Amino acid sequence: MRIATLGLLALLAATVAGCGGGGGGGDSASTEPTPAPPAQPPVQPPESAFTLSGTITASTSQAVDSDTNDPTRESIRNNTFATAQPIPNPITLGGYINQPGSGAPGQSQSTGDTDDVFIVDLLAGQTITMLVADFVRADADLFLFNQQGQLVDFSVSVTDFESITVQEDGRYLVNVFAFAGGTNYILAIGAPGTPSIAPSRAPEIVPWQAVVEYRGSSVISEAESVKRIAGKMGMRERGGGPGRARLMAMDPKPADPQQTLSRLGNAADKSKYITNALRPRWETMQAIKALRQDPQVQWAEPNYKVRSNATTNDEFLPLQWHFPLIGIQDAWEYTTGDSDVVVAVVDTGVLSGHPDLQGQLVAGFDFVRDIDNAGDGDGIDADPEEPGDRFSGVGSHGTHVTGTVVALGDNQIGVAGAAYGATVMPLRALGVDGSGTTFDVDQAIRYAAGLPNDSGTLPDRPADIINLSLGGGPFSQATQNLFDQVRAQGVMVVAAAGNESSTQPSYPAGYNNVLSVSAVDIQRQLAPYSNRGPSIDLAAPGGNSSVDQNGDGFPDGVLSTTGEFNGQGVNFVYAFFNGTSMASPHVAAVLALMKSINPNLTPEDIDALLISGALTDDLGTAGKDDTYGYGLINAQSAVLAAIESTGVPPTEIPRLTASSSTLNFGSAQTELELVLRNGGLGALELLSLTASEDWLTLTPLDTAPSGLGTYAVTVNRSALPTGIFAADIVAQSSVNTVIVRAFASVAGEGASADVGVLYILLFDPETGLTIDQFIATGDDGEYPFEFTNVEPGEYEILAGSDADNDLFICDAGEACGAWLTVDQPIRLQVDSDLTALDFPVEFQVSLPTLSTSVSSAKTETLPRDAVKQKR
Repeated sequence: MRIATLGLLALLAATVAGCGGGGGGGDSASTEPTPAPPAQPPVQPPESAFTLSGTITASTSQAVDSDTNDPTRESIRNNTFATAQPIPNPITLGGYINQPGSGAPGQSQSTGDTDDVFIVDLLAGQTITMLVADFVRADADLFLFNQQGQLVDFSVSVTDFESITVQEDGRYLVNVFAFAGGTNYILAIGAPGTPSIAPSRAPEIVPWQAVVEYRGSSVISEAESVKRIAGKMGMRERGGGPGRARLMAMDPKPADPQQTLSRLGNAADKSKYITNALRPRWETMQAIKALRQDPQVQWAEPNYKVRSNATTNDEFLPLQWHFPLIGIQDAWEYTTGDSDVVVAVVDTGVLSGHPDLQGQLVAGFDFVRDIDNAGDGDGIDADPEEPGDRFSGVGSHGTHVTGTVVALGDNQIGVAGAAYGATVMPLRALGVDGSGTTFDVDQAIRYAAGLPNDSGTLPDRPADIINLSLGGGPFSQATQNLFDQVRAQGVMVVAAAGNESSTQPSYPAGYNNVLSVSAVDIQRQLAPYSNRGPSIDLAAPGGNSSVDQNGDGFPDGVLSTTGEFNGQGVNFVYAFFNGTSMASPHVAAVLALMKSINPNLTPEDIDALLISGALTDDLGTAGKDDTYGYGLINAQSAVLAAIESTGVPPTEIPRLTASSSTLNFGSAQTELELVLRNGGLGALELLSLTASEDWLTLTPLDTAPSGLGTYAVTVNRSALPTGIFAADIVAQSSVNTVIVRAFASVAGEGASADVGVLYILLFDPETGLTIDQFIATGDDGEYPFEFTNVEPGEYEILAGSDADNDLFICDAGEACGAWLTVDQPIRLQVDSDLTALDFPVEFQVSLPTLSTSVSSAKTETLPRDAVKQKR
């Protein structure tokens, strides 16, 4: 029996030939007429053929560049201030730009599409972020102009990340510029008041200096390279030497105007916008970008200014909305986990080289016995490293789950794990196609629990908790017996409830002695894909990447560590996944925090605390229900319960906290929920709750006498003109004050949801072939599709855009979707007509490690290809 991971599956694992045809030929010297081919009988549909139909939906928080390289879509040029494309705010926008002659064939390859210009209303404090998809082969920059066309700010780094923070409210022109090559990009505009995911300001550099390492060749020596390039660019050497980096100084006003042009390269035309105050930084960065284009330069980077740091933090922690939702930071006041507590992650393996997992792992094992599916050249072995997908850029599901539990916190990069002081035992039981067998999974579970297994070995110490973000097999008495043994060993097991949007139990989550976890979104509502039913024990954040309800400019998926594979290797990145696979490790991490407080807690203790309501916030019907079980995991409550179980009363430190720091109503939402609670222990009372603007109304929904609880926040747009508006919700308690930023927009031009042309594929997961293709153009975010004459069988439905026209959908910066989710494409059993096969589509977003992006110009970085499927 094959088990499908509740994460990326066959969509991510197959490269299939596109639909098409070709011409034939004959002997050009022949004078005989070519005989007509015999008449062919008309193609008859199969005796049993069916129709599949549905609608793919893009949210209003997504938009697309109006002149991508895809010739299927009519191009509307947005290359100048006068033709700027209006876009809403907040927004996640997918686009494409290129220099003439670069990129894949398409409508902009020959002429080029060097500039995309967007007009948008922005608020002070908002962050404009650009992610460059193909940053190794291309280079793109970001400029911000006021409505009068005057340059306000720019970001022209040599990495895949550009960011500008807006200083004043106003209407602006955002300009994406192709410095070199052709590339997809993501433009994200985040909520006002949302902490920036970028440094608070651009890294300081020493103007008119560059750190350069040169290379020689059989034709020219390194010394000759230095002399040639220095003369061309107007530079002189100030430090360093042969075979190592050299510090090069540039003359701010070179005598030869050609030297200035050599420094500016393709950006020379932008010089007219640069003020004297901005010129030193801008021209220095442009010169470094030009140096990197020279074949005799190994690498070049700015000479950065550095200073001591008093504090540290994780750069993407503000994007981990799922932590405040369950009170993780409140729990961290008591513990971040103990390294002696081990969570076994049975999954696709791990990318142990990820910078945010260093020191966070103990020895694991690889139980994938099928050599073909193992992808590492052998079967069972002691190396749980994930080799990557054999075809294209699959994100590492196991690494994502691992990062949610233990990604290193307070290390200035990336994300933090919910129990980042604990450790993970990586156990590989799912192969390169994202699947495995029940037997292999059982062997991994046995190893984790310290039971005899097919590896012939045992871990140095058994795991305390086992996380199973996988499912697909039916009930097995043998596996149920195994979980009974595991429980007897004192090991707790947590499993993802499944992504089929079904009430039927999914296994292993449905077994006794396994905690089954359903998934909620940022508003604590059941995620549309999540299973439910009587087997559900509790809920945790799984995300919904089709929306952006906190307005940070990124999809509301769970952000964690992962990697993107290609034929050359892997890039370590951070990505937004959604699914019950993402919910389960939140619960496993909270159990690790509890075990860090009280190592003597048993599975029976955890069950008793769960049933008593000590570990969760009750949602839905009072008490246990089929949607949320006993409720949403509350990390702070769970840790306090663990402290109380030791017989030592916890320290009383009351503190008012909110479920979210921002609320995004966009242009369509009218009501969202806000939860206020005591993030500590002790007496606390809500004294007042007010909104700074009269278009925002606060109504109690489920509150205690203390005033804490759930409130409805409602927007009235009737008196608001077109634009974006912000308000503060001020909650004052007897201890502290919390301010939540809310914002809403009134739709004007450019507000229609749009991700471009979608290519919808009917895919046979067994043969790896695309059976049929449907091309859909959207109408206000709705993309209806229909496949006819479909023979009986098993299929998956995949969809994506192709902005760069490379004939692959789901590249980085392109939209991607699958029925039911990208994280788990569901196999359709087709034996009748099927309708309402509806699912969302969203842009693929992967974030680099910003600190690394700033300083790693000499690192050999691989092209970041995202999830891909040939159309």
